[in-house]
Amino acid sequence: MLKKPASSLSSNISGTYAEFAGDARKCQNNTMDQDRNIRREVLPNGLSVITEEMQHIRSVSIGIWVKTGSRDEDKQWNGISHFVEHMVFKGTQHRSAEEIARQVDSIGGNIDAFTAKECVSFSIKVLNEHLPIAMDVLSDLVLNPVFDDTDISRERGVILEEIKMDEDNPDYLVHEIFTQNFWKDHPLGRPILGTRDTVRRFEKAPVSDFYAQRFSPGNVIITAAGYLKHQNFVDLVKKYFDGMKPVSNGFHSAAPKIDPRIVLRNKKSLEQVQICVGVPSYPITHEKRHSSYILNTLLGGGMSSRLFQNIRERQGLAYAIYSDLNPYRDTGCLSVYAGTSKASATKVVESVVSEFRKLKNEIVSPEELRRAKDQLKGSLMLSLESSTARMSNLARQEMYFDHFYGLDELIAKIEAVTAEELQELANAFFQTDNIAVTILGNLNGLRLTREQLAC
Repeated sequence: MLKKPASSLSSNISGTYAEFAGDARKCQNNTMDQDRNIRREVLPNGLSVITEEMQHIRSVSIGIWVKTGSRDEDKQWNGISHFVEHMVFKGTQHRSAEEIARQVDSIGGNIDAFTAKECVSFSIKVLNEHLPIAMDVLSDLVLNPVFDDTDISRERGVILEEIKMDEDNPDYLVHEIFTQNFWKDHPLGRPILGTRDTVRRFEKAPVSDFYAQRFSPGNVIITAAGYLKHQNFVDLVKKYFDGMKPVSNGFHSAAPKIDPRIVLRNKKSLEQVQICVGVPSYPITHEKRHSSYILNTLLGGGMSSRLFQNIRERQGLAYAIYSDLNPYRDTGCLSVYAGTSKASATKVVESVVSEFRKLKNEIVSPEELRRAKDQLKGSLMLSLESSTARMSNLARQEMYFDHFYGLDELIAKIEAVTAEELQELANAFFQTDNIAVTILGNLNGLRLTREQLAC
């Protein structure tokens, strides 16, 4: 039932782009974006409600979004956002955990939750005829959790096992080590799950206090997409959330500084060497964000990308190789992941850096630029076909842009990117002194110097 917490370096290129690339007409209270039938209303207590009517389907997806995540936690309580996300499913004032599960199953619904660096999300997808029941269950989870002492004690053990499970996953672990060093000593670099030490501190008092501070109407967005009527949905939201009292909070942490280290971590049990290479990139709302996504697509966004074709197809050095762009509200990271043998690890890193160098020194051909644009546009349009994707898209745009965009306008932004702009971007991103590398595996004396990263 609980989805794995969002990774700081996930590889969902098209989905991320659909969520973060917005740029268009602002959607005021009770007004509509004609292209996508989007309407927005802010309740008197500060809670935002956004809907998108999709009359051609019969499902409805609802999301309740808290606009703070793991990067907004105090160090001693690292992981508490994720812990609260788990705990709301353990029982409310009106339902036990089993009753929650049974009621959702009885209407054929799918309920989910995740914690990310900058938000926490609770969502449900049902047939439109079950919308009132779905809203009743989802609002009960978010508004009325009991945080029972016994459940808290049990869930600490569950989270500790989840931490162990992730540490046994080398792909996840190399990204986590990379992130912790890239944004060293900043909350953005801390693990979403927390650490063994912080999770063991979670008791009813701090969990309840954290919930009361963060789950306030001004910090919450409710979005819905699918077969619905805007006003009917707003009335449902008011039924459950009108009583939420505003709470003053300002939990956003300061912008991090980049620490581009070379980190070699030995783990003898691994058969492969895991590699993560990354550079600073632009924040979510940066004016050149569209160029950034095209650059990422060219570099490692698919089977025709330069990294895949060179490192896997031509040289045969890796099975898995890709790049990913992860923008946040005040910073970002473009990273490359590869899994390879110890003997090939240095050559893979040097080959990645070589691709950085080529993007800096050589203009992208018209054919390759055309292919990358078409790939990005296709992925974007396909990613917006489901009610769940559109519901999530509404929330991300509200959090970061405070407005919504039409597909035609976004496509125009993609088409406007030039090869010269991509070269300028490559020269801005790929600086030798800003390249960070994490290598994890049975390294047995492997060395890497800054000179080998020269680009």
